[in-house]
Amino acid sequence: MLKKKVYFKTFGCRTNIYDTQVMIEKLKDFKIVDNEKDADIIVINSCTVTNSADSTARNYISKVSKLGKRVIFAGCGAINRGKELYNDKKVFGVFGHSQKENINTLLKNDDRFYNIGDLKSVEKSIVHNFEGKNRAFIKIQEGCNFRCSYCIIPFVRGDARSQDESKILQQIEILSSNGYGEFILTGTNIGSYGKDKNTSLGKLLKNISKIKGVKRIRLGSIEPIQIDDDFIEILNEEWLERHLHIALQHTNKDMLKLMHRRNSYDKDKKLLEKLSQKGFAIGTDFIVGHPGETKERFEDGYSKLKELPLTHIHCFTYSKRDGTPSAAIKEQVKGDVAKERHRQVVDLIKKKNYNFRKSINKELVVLVEEFKNGYYTGYDQYYNKIFIKSDMNIDKEWVTMVNYEVKEDANYAIF
Repeated sequence: MLKKKVYFKTFGCRTNIYDTQVMIEKLKDFKIVDNEKDADIIVINSCTVTNSADSTARNYISKVSKLGKRVIFAGCGAINRGKELYNDKKVFGVFGHSQKENINTLLKNDDRFYNIGDLKSVEKSIVHNFEGKNRAFIKIQEGCNFRCSYCIIPFVRGDARSQDESKILQQIEILSSNGYGEFILTGTNIGSYGKDKNTSLGKLLKNISKIKGVKRIRLGSIEPIQIDDDFIEILNEEWLERHLHIALQHTNKDMLKLMHRRNSYDKDKKLLEKLSQKGFAIGTDFIVGHPGETKERFEDGYSKLKELPLTHIHCFTYSKRDGTPSAAIKEQVKGDVAKERHRQVVDLIKKKNYNFRKSINKELVVLVEEFKNGYYTGYDQYYNKIFIKSDMNIDKEWVTMVNYEVKEDANYAIF
């Protein structure tokens, strides 16, 4: 009997990339295909972080439905919008996060299904491979206990809960033996790891570093108040990427209060300066155009950004998310104003990044990720992209760059 063909469409974050891999490894009675046109079934692992993310998923559903495909809706959007899509018969089936390990059984259904599950589970699966990638994503926790005013994610992922350390270490041992050397720890709020298990992220990192074959550990976003003594202890370790992403979201006191944030600019500044003195590149998240961001509040926040030793930024223009407190705030920021603020912030951090790269007097250790347009490309230990010309095939290899040219857009080298 011919196996039915399944195509996965993944929207959103690294956690979703990991979740898709879990589902792929659980599909024993189906064939995975790389093209939606070849599929009998399309599984959408959706994002719902903004209204726009919901619209993107709905548009994709409309597109593939016209191809006559059976559409299954999963991911964060399933929790938030799944019932509506199911009742309107836009999709054949819906399942929630806790059901993804049952995907093989669910996809065998000849009848439509809606199985949302709960928001309390952590998957037990071990991922053995990441198709087409030479870095491995490791999900160490699920959910978030923060309730930032603009964010719906805690309501679709649940409260913070940690994966068992033994399961994480087992997973990394397997992936390491399969040739992976760089591991990216991900989750909804990874800094909360261990709070429910009498341990910490710092202790977990120490134990991961002892596994043979682990060359570099990268981290997802961490809240500034989650950097504790256990974490400070590992800052000098060579296996820790020399780049940390500390989520600030804003630097104006009034905006932080409006956003229901737990951090404060003065404490953030001390922390970032300490990390910078230890040689770290530092990234952050920053939201412009959030309701209530007056001209004065933005300018105050922008002037404070100038003072911080930042090198990377994920700058977001606020996008309304129905069902959150921020969506109910009346003082909206006009789109063109928010767009200009976004440009200012991005341009500022680009200059800071260029100056940071010029100041580095160390060899760059690069994991080459792909060959495209005549260049091998990868990221160094500071999470800066480098373009490499080479007559050798260095794709998926670790290389050390001693001599390189620092340009405004990126670093360039010949190997």
